Amino acid sequence: MEPKGLNRLEHGILGPMSDTEVPLLSTFALEDILMKRKGLKRRLSARPHLRPVRIAILGGGTTNEVADLLELHLLESGFLPALHQAEYGRFYVDAVHSPEALIAFAPDIVYLHTSVRDIQAFPPINATEADLTQYLEAELHRYRQIWTSLGEKLNCTIIQNNFEPPIETILGNLDASLPGGHTRFVNELNRAFAASATNKLLINDVATIAARVGLDRWFDAERWFSYKLHTTPEGSHALALSLAALVRGIYGKTRKVLVLDLDNTLWGGVIGDDGVDKIAIGRETPLAEAYTAFQEYCLSLRNRGILLAVCSKNNEEIAKQGFEHPDSVLKLEHISCFKANWDPKHQNIEAIARELNLGADSFVFVDDNPAERAIVEGQVAGIAVPNIGSEVSHYARVIEAGRYFEQTSFSKEDIERAALYQENSQRAAFESKFADYGEYLDSLEMTAEIARFKPLYLDRITQLTNKTNQFNLTTRRYAQHEIEAAAINPDAIGIYGKLTDRFGDNGLISIVLGQKQGTELDIELWLMSCRVLKRDMEQAMLDELVRQARAIGVTALRGTYIPTKKNGMVADHYDKLGFNPVSETEDGVKTYVFDLHEYTPRNAHIRVLDNTEL
Repeated sequence: MEPKGLNRLEHGILGPMSDTEVPLLSTFALEDILMKRKGLKRRLSARPHLRPVRIAILGGGTTNEVADLLELHLLESGFLPALHQAEYGRFYVDAVHSPEALIAFAPDIVYLHTSVRDIQAFPPINATEADLTQYLEAELHRYRQIWTSLGEKLNCTIIQNNFEPPIETILGNLDASLPGGHTRFVNELNRAFAASATNKLLINDVATIAARVGLDRWFDAERWFSYKLHTTPEGSHALALSLAALVRGIYGKTRKVLVLDLDNTLWGGVIGDDGVDKIAIGRETPLAEAYTAFQEYCLSLRNRGILLAVCSKNNEEIAKQGFEHPDSVLKLEHISCFKANWDPKHQNIEAIARELNLGADSFVFVDDNPAERAIVEGQVAGIAVPNIGSEVSHYARVIEAGRYFEQTSFSKEDIERAALYQENSQRAAFESKFADYGEYLDSLEMTAEIARFKPLYLDRITQLTNKTNQFNLTTRRYAQHEIEAAAINPDAIGIYGKLTDRFGDNGLISIVLGQKQGTELDIELWLMSCRVLKRDMEQAMLDELVRQARAIGVTALRGTYIPTKKNGMVADHYDKLGFNPVSETEDGVKTYVFDLHEYTPRNAHIRVLDNTEL
């Protein structure tokens, strides 16, 4: 029986595609995706506001199947991909010796679709440890040449496969330990790849992906010998899902919040009926241990920067008692926003989004009740609602399969994000004590570091550029290499802002990037984290921008506001700063100019560190 989504597509029942009515690829069987890919591509491509991305694929084997599946998943993720596929087996030659076609294509990303079958030479069975080191260095040298050449000629992000285990293990179990074992060689090579990774060289972890699929379902010898395909269709699909997640990570399209139901989701049983003592949590029974393991998984997500929120139909006081259970891994202090009442869950999720100042399209909602999942998915645009089923032992695996929280870098701010949101709650409570808002700002004892882009912060600058949607005047996205280029461009001004106060360190929270055009500075990007709204950081950033602009002969700033569904909050940003509007298009794009001749500093509430303090 065909999936419902496919049946509607086939019979043309779906009208013009909208942002909220898209056939989810996860609802289709893989064979149907492959068979109907042209129709799916046509419908997914019809959606508005897709972000163009150019990806070159260099393969040791044939890449068509992976490319077709990747294209569909990128379209579903909000991208409009342009793909360039080189001939199979030429990945080294095209990257190092004949890069003309790549240079002409000008990719944003180069993906190296390599496999264990592309390793040039394994050490002999009787190899010594010294031989193993020599063979490893020879293979690594070949890939380093590729990475260096691509970096120098294209200045793009590179995604490199590591290697799945070899199908044949000639030495049996010794294959993993002896220096002549192929398995040992692949493991050592994968470790060396991991050590080589940077934010411009990302490793697609094929070793883990193949292990999850299973080697017997990953590789088909007949497909390899007949068509030079590295993988089965299942393997190709797993690769495409991983690659799409990496691309989302590169451009900041990762989820930020895990919204959790309580009863039969975080613990077994109903807290209101069973009481704290009777809910299933702890180590005494298999069921209780499974719920404990899921709580541990949720806490591990929080520890890497994912916010946790609660959305439960319950009495709030009773619901909170579940976290008082002595075996509960999660505590109330781990929850950034707590909603337990009898209102519809989709309304509570919208309230959570408002409180956290984040779009619901950055949320993942987990609930054991299929009816609640269906209502939330239908009512909250953009939210991810994985079908976790009703077996708690499967919850984490289902969430992991969705690759919702894929990141391409990991910063100090990620680790501290949940704490930063809790500190914001303290600031809000503190604000209520002051009748005068200026006095409140002064009482925060704010200190800012505002300076040109530094190598130390380029990861975080790129991350913030791609994650910030609301306080973002243009919502333009930049890959790491583009930010690096702007940092060293003498005709560009890129400044960051960090902010601390009496409650803690907010981290790097604001970016302005401008390009000099004659005597004007065209502001391509102005963004700020919503957690520091109404703190006068905009004024402090403008002061430094003007100072930097004057230093390179700029006499006027030119700003642009490009409206999106999410950035309406900054529609009057330039008006508030005193910029003069000069034009407006039918689409609402506004252009402003600001004369610097009479400008005087405006920041009155933030102490900005000078050069001697940085």
